[in-house]
Amino acid sequence: MDRLTRKELKTDKFALEVGEIFDYLREHQRESTRYGVAAAIVLVLVAGSLSYRRYQHNLREEALNVALRIQEGQVGQAGNEFVPGFPTQAEKDKAVLKAFTDLASKHPGSDEGAIARYYLGTEAANQGKTAEAEKAFRDVIASGNATYGPLAKLCLAEVCAGQGKLAEAEKLVRSLIDKPSALVSKEHATIALARLLAPTRPAEARKLLEPLRTARSVVSRAALTALSELPAK
Repeated sequence: MDRLTRKELKTDKFALEVGEIFDYLREHQRESTRYGVAAAIVLVLVAGSLSYRRYQHNLREEALNVALRIQEGQVGQAGNEFVPGFPTQAEKDKAVLKAFTDLASKHPGSDEGAIARYYLGTEAANQGKTAEAEKAFRDVIASGNATYGPLAKLCLAEVCAGQGKLAEAEKLVRSLIDKPSALVSKEHATIALARLLAPTRPAEARKLLEPLRTARSVVSRAALTALSELPAK
């Protein structure tokens, strides 16, 4: 037998494999057709799922945009298609609360839902409704949202401190120092911890703040302000 070249060997091997595949398909035509249909159905389902997710994402974004437009609404003035108007501040507050509450309840677990819960928490805290604020912030933290969870944790620490739960507040802030995020940097959390400790442990607070005096401008200004508020040595 003549020796085959490497190219011929590869070609023959390929032809053999292709032939085996076609032989197998001929022998199992009904099964292969059925599996092909099943694969097509899976592809259709995946495409439909992705399309539905995009649709849901667009709905959430639009709901958030509506809520933000209401929040920016004008009181005592006529509204327009971009900025709504309200006869009184009370009417505006009611509309804003409803918009964010609806968003949070209809889309839990999403970024938009977390933003809504965070907003509701800050509003409740500003109005002195600490129980509502605490629940909202804990909900955002429990959602595991990497962007707004740390912000909610920082706010919850303030609420806990206001309730006299200093140990829990300190634990929350220290966890942010250990694991900073895009919106809550290590320096930001350190300054927050120093402010928390200042009334009872001013020396420790000063020790935290001193290294930040020469940090980037925004951090250094905040650190210097916090240092100026510490009790005199």
